[in-house]
Amino acid sequence: MSYGLLGILVLALDIWMILDIVKKPFETLEKVIWILVILIAPLIGAALYFFLKYKSNP
Repeated sequence: MSYGLLGILVLALDIWMILDIVKKPFETLEKVIWILVILIAPLIGAALYFFLKYKSNP
């Protein structure tokens, strides 16, 4: 797998998680913190959000 394709996949995952955060009924501060975590550490932040929040809130 080339690094370009991996970058596109990470970007798609980040966009998916950020859109999900915006749609969820979290408090504003919690949304901002999660979005910052994803922007600062894209792969780790998106994975953390997915396993800690996305799966626990339908």
